[in-house]
Amino acid sequence: MTAARGKSGGRGGRELKVRVRTGKGRTLASKLWLERQLNDPYVARAKREGYRSRAAFKLIEIDDKAHILKSGGCVVDLGAAPGGWSQVAAARVGTQAGRGHVIAIDILDMPPLPGVDFLHLDFLDADAPHKLKAMAGGPVDVVLSDMAANATGHRKTDHLRIVALAETAAMFAREVLKPGGAFLAKVLQGGTESVLLADLKRDFATVKHIKPAASRPDSAELYVLATGFRQPGR
Repeated sequence: MTAARGKSGGRGGRELKVRVRTGKGRTLASKLWLERQLNDPYVARAKREGYRSRAAFKLIEIDDKAHILKSGGCVVDLGAAPGGWSQVAAARVGTQAGRGHVIAIDILDMPPLPGVDFLHLDFLDADAPHKLKAMAGGPVDVVLSDMAANATGHRKTDHLRIVALAETAAMFAREVLKPGGAFLAKVLQGGTESVLLADLKRDFATVKHIKPAASRPDSAELYVLATGFRQPGR
C-alpha cells in the first residue's frame, strides 16, 4: 500500500489517500474495493466508535430524522450481520437497560451482541418467519431490512433481486407490526422499487425514499421508509 497526497478543504492542508498496489493474487476489483474501504471516512469512524459496520451510520441518520426506534420498542433486524444496525437499534430501544427487545437474523453467523437475540438462519427459509415471531413473543414496533443478494454484476438482475427481498420483508412486516409500526428496507434505484412503494402505501400512512449521507454517492442504494402501519381492514 502507498499513501498519495491529495488536496484537502483546509488552507494549505493536505490529506493522505491510501492507494493499494495490485499484487500477486489480488484482482483489480479487490484492489479497488480495498482502496475504497481504506479511504472511506465512515469505515474509519465505525472503527473509532465501536460499530461493526459503516452501515450503522445510515440507520443513525435515518432514525435521527424519523424517530422510529423508541425506548422500550421491539425491533426485528433482517439481514443483520455483521451487526451494525442491531447495535444501533439495541442502544436506542434500551435493551441493556431491560427496556426493549431486538431480534436479528442472518444466513451468515454473527458474534453475540449484548441485548440482541440472534437467529442464524436464512430469512427465506420456510421456518424463519415462525421462529422470528416466537422470539418476538408478540407484535413488534419496527422491522428493519438491510438484506442484499450477492451481486451478479448485471445491474437489472441485481436490482430485481434486492427488490424481491424487500418485498418479502414487507410481507413479513405486515404480519408482525403493531398499528403505527414502521418498516425500513434497502432497495436499488431502477424503476421497479416504485411498485413496492405503491404497495406499501395501501398499508402505511407515510411511505418515502431516503438516501442517507453514509450511502456512497456513486451507489444506486436507496432505503424505503414506511411509517404509521394500518392493519388490513382498519
